[in-house]
Amino acid sequence: MTIALVTGASSGIGAVYARRLAARGHDLVLVARATDRLNALATELRNAHGIAVEVIKADLVDGSQLEPVLRRLRSDPPIDILVNNAGAALIGDFATADPVRMDDLLRLNVVAPTLLASAVVGRMVERGKGAIINIASVLALLPEYSRGIYPATKSYLMTLSQGLAAEVASKGVYVQAVLPAATRTEIYERAGGDASKVPNVMEVEDLVDAALVGFDRKELVTIPPVPDVAAWDAFEKARGVLAAGFGNSKPAARYRA
Repeated sequence: MTIALVTGASSGIGAVYARRLAARGHDLVLVARATDRLNALATELRNAHGIAVEVIKADLVDGSQLEPVLRRLRSDPPIDILVNNAGAALIGDFATADPVRMDDLLRLNVVAPTLLASAVVGRMVERGKGAIINIASVLALLPEYSRGIYPATKSYLMTLSQGLAAEVASKGVYVQAVLPAATRTEIYERAGGDASKVPNVMEVEDLVDAALVGFDRKELVTIPPVPDVAAWDAFEKARGVLAAGFGNSKPAARYRA
């Protein structure tokens, strides 16, 4: 029996991942702040699928609450799939942002998923199998479309995924970055926004189902709303063309006096 640990599992993307993974027969470790929601979901999934479900109440911004989750990732029975889903947004300009709220966002969107992946990947490499799913955002590719540091945190997650995949894919560990566009979750309201004012919002079930198709295909980067994979292939090709110049020992001619 395989075990998946899902952060931010009490609602939205995390809850749907939990339901879909349970339906696939995975035992679960569910992590979130909302105890009542977590317990209700755990009971639902045990009854529906006959799986084992552990619940860990944790605010991943708080290092002391993050630590039990890290210990679980390092312990037995081993975790086979880590879904790094917990995250938040921060509405407003960088110039006027509250430094305390920015620090909290960085802890949740950057520090926590990094440490969680670090806690589990070593054992995955030892066993020659495992998967890490990082929920990023299309804003990782379009940071100018959103103010503040939120796009930067998601760009970090995408870059972490690409770099980690280059390191561990040959050792049997699969890493996937999922880049949702606007998706109908509680993230807008929690940040003080209004989802009803956002156009073309994808339903969370559609997002997760598409992401799992990408997972089954072992995609490194999955962008559910993009209709033609050729667009991503062209982007990657352009990145390779750009990188071809990085090895030059002299500045390009256009930068010489």
